[in-house]
Amino acid sequence: MAPVTAADEEMYALVERLYPLCRSITGDGVRATLEIVGEYVPLQVHEVPTGTQVLDWTVPQEWNIRDAYIADAAGKRVVDFAASSLHVLGYSVPVSATMPLAELRGHLHTLPEHPSWVPYRTSYYKPEWGFCLAQEVLDALPDGEYEVCVDSTLADGHLTYAEHVVPGQVADEVIVSCHVCHPSLANDNLAGIAVATFLARALAEQTPYYTYRFIFAPGTIGAITWLARNAERIDRVKHGLVLACAGDSGQLTYKRSRRGDAEIDRVMRHVLAASERPHRVTEFTPYGYDERQFCSPGFDLGVGSLTRTPYAGYPEYHTSADNLDFVSPQAMADTLGVCREAFAVLDRNRRYVNLSPYGEPQLGRRGLYDALGGRSDTKQAQMAMLWVLNLSDGEHSLLDVAERSGLPFDTVAAAAGALHGAGLIKA
Repeated sequence: MAPVTAADEEMYALVERLYPLCRSITGDGVRATLEIVGEYVPLQVHEVPTGTQVLDWTVPQEWNIRDAYIADAAGKRVVDFAASSLHVLGYSVPVSATMPLAELRGHLHTLPEHPSWVPYRTSYYKPEWGFCLAQEVLDALPDGEYEVCVDSTLADGHLTYAEHVVPGQVADEVIVSCHVCHPSLANDNLAGIAVATFLARALAEQTPYYTYRFIFAPGTIGAITWLARNAERIDRVKHGLVLACAGDSGQLTYKRSRRGDAEIDRVMRHVLAASERPHRVTEFTPYGYDERQFCSPGFDLGVGSLTRTPYAGYPEYHTSADNLDFVSPQAMADTLGVCREAFAVLDRNRRYVNLSPYGEPQLGRRGLYDALGGRSDTKQAQMAMLWVLNLSDGEHSLLDVAERSGLPFDTVAAAAGALHGAGLIKA
């Protein structure tokens, strides 16, 4: 990977700032997260009331938590929410009680196979309370009475999500989605939030062809809410990418859309192969992140998913070991780089029509060959012009040309630009 830059360190610093916050699918933790992201890119924040029907789901009550602990007979906190937000079962209902360890065990979650790690567990739609702790801590607890406190509220409120839009030359949209509901998990998905944020900043420095809509929403219910509230404009969404697990040391993994041959699928496959980065391309499955909502059969959008190591593909997944040491500025920068390369291809991938299709037009008298003089890749550029002319029949895209010719997409796009400027092809 390339050396770490100041921008890479800034991206990692965003993960560091977000890491301590207790997030869930609703609540003040999500708002605090979006407030910080909003310092980097302007956000339009949406609040959707509890009870709102969104497709087949209903926006749940809002959950907030102030404190939670398990204390021994001497009053010492043996499990403390203040030490890590992972210690509390997400969406725990309030409880204040004293009970023996034997009774308390039914509310405790551990990872016996990794005795020093704390698991991440939730109970969003079933009223429950509980704690997550290291197995070695549980093993050290003596029998006896323990004070249990979860100082939380479940009440009518709102589900919160946000959007950032980078205007393009056309109204057709590319959506970039990441989930903002996980507490203190650096790779899943603070790295995804950071990469999305810095991708938005990079695109804003250009004038992209497509309009890019970034969606920062809680997983599943957030994407479903966004789809329900934007049903009338879904036809504008031409391409999309879900970003998650963007900061670990594993190789890049692209998961195709449900369609399997959507333009974003072809672009990602081409860019990853051309970059010679270690990578995998996997088929769509209806399990994973929010690509499964965007690719549900009623919408069937061309949305794929980009991760490094996929969900549940590394032991640290959904545990306290997915910490700030598990992600790196280099890995996030690499993920960001692939996104930028892919969108650069997507933005320039056009279909052209040859305006001089009968025989090969004379390029020399139009100065096209002269314009290439002195280039180290002159022959390659000439071949690109010939390929573009031959396949500009309104059916083949520039990506088709690049794949069929074996030429770099950038070279093909440059050739198309020259031919268009000379009046030999039109979009």
